[in-house]
Amino acid sequence: MQASVPIDRLSGILERFRVQARLHHSGALCGLTRFDACEGHGYLHVLRRGRLEVSHPGARDVPGSMRFDEPTLLLYPRPLTHCFHNPPVDGADFTCARLNFDGGRYNPLARALPPLIALPLARVSGLDLALELLFAETDRVRCGQRLLVDRLFEVVVIQLLRWLLDHPSEAGVHPGFITGMSDPRLARALVAIHDAPGDPWPVGRMAERAGMSRTAFANAFRDVVGLTPADYLNDWRMALAQNRLREGRPIKILAEELGYANPSALSRAFSARMGVSPREWLAKNPAGLDE
Repeated sequence: MQASVPIDRLSGILERFRVQARLHHSGALCGLTRFDACEGHGYLHVLRRGRLEVSHPGARDVPGSMRFDEPTLLLYPRPLTHCFHNPPVDGADFTCARLNFDGGRYNPLARALPPLIALPLARVSGLDLALELLFAETDRVRCGQRLLVDRLFEVVVIQLLRWLLDHPSEAGVHPGFITGMSDPRLARALVAIHDAPGDPWPVGRMAERAGMSRTAFANAFRDVVGLTPADYLNDWRMALAQNRLREGRPIKILAEELGYANPSALSRAFSARMGVSPREWLAKNPAGLDE
């Protein structure tokens, strides 16, 4: 009976690691337009009309050049230099946003995504209404436009993430958080861990949440997620610790929230995972630093 109850696979992680969008451009782009990784942003581009050639100078994990001739969504979850090549006159029509994932390169969701997701708009069900509102707002300046457009971009990101959870192989997602959440049984354990990271989570308890035997769960988790359950739990707690440290949360409070016996235990786990103490890590990654 438990397996048939729907679960929310995204809210737990998005509540802890927000994705913030800011309108960057709306309208035609002509000639060469460069989006530089050194600016520290991800990007969401919506090709509304026209043709586009995009290049990735020096990149290894994405094609050097790609062409699109139908309405397409391009998501760069992490900073990656890319260039749009359009005709010098009458270029393609875009609506674009800069994206910032809380925690930057330490954001577990951003790390789980491939460096580029490029999908024809027609393939992503559920986008129509949000994009219709988004285009209506970007086509005409009205009161509150920028705030509303930013929120609508964030809605589009969430809808895209929903689609990815159901179609990970089509987007080229590697084993990790996304593939784990795509498995109905493993997702139940992962959601429970995300929602209560400070609880004790022996493998047997995780397996119980998934409705599986301990051995079957451990094997499936390793095959689908690419980590052991214990390593995933540790990584999730460390990601939360990093984010909370940058928010100014005392390590004593963090230890209680994340299930460690005392601050020293958290510090030892943090140092073992990150190679430096929490204090040293925070000195190199202060709040407000674009990553």
